[in-house]
Amino acid sequence: MNKSKERKIGETLNAITDELKICLGSISEASAENALMMIEVADRIFCAGAGRSGLAVRGFAMRLMHLGKTVHVMGDITTPGIKESDLLIVASGSGRTASLVAAVKKAKGIGVKVLLLTIDPDSPIGKMANFLVKFPAPSEKVKGGGYAVSIQPMGALFEQSLLIFMDSLIVTLMNRLNQTSSIMFENHANLE
Repeated sequence: MNKSKERKIGETLNAITDELKICLGSISEASAENALMMIEVADRIFCAGAGRSGLAVRGFAMRLMHLGKTVHVMGDITTPGIKESDLLIVASGSGRTASLVAAVKKAKGIGVKVLLLTIDPDSPIGKMANFLVKFPAPSEKVKGGGYAVSIQPMGALFEQSLLIFMDSLIVTLMNRLNQTSSIMFENHANLE
């Protein structure tokens, strides 16, 4: 590597932090409020995602469980059948992942409401979703995708923004439900 072009770790951290501020600062407040409303009224919540987006949405499912919500992750062995009164939250930057497209089609056939967290509202899942939250992150999978630029590889800015956005939903729900970290900790796993 050319030493004159090498970034110091502090410079890289500052650049990534700036990217996150731009991306997260561009999310529509109305779409975030719709997401919160859908989560608050759902009987049960099912979460789905693939790759790193899937890892982020699993963390979100865990925090929803800590809040006392009935939540399941698509594909887990103990996940029950989804019903019309349930909410399916899908995290997919491209909105085109074949397994997620198939799952959303099936859920929509049952009458399930779908909330999509994505870069591309015009994707196949975006066209089926009841509500969506758009992240302006770049992606090789989305032509003309996000308007934010990133020094990071692939979908990293979306995945990081996704995690922070979902954590902000949790904090907002904590306030609305009069929950504290101590109360939530009572639902923390204790067989570790």
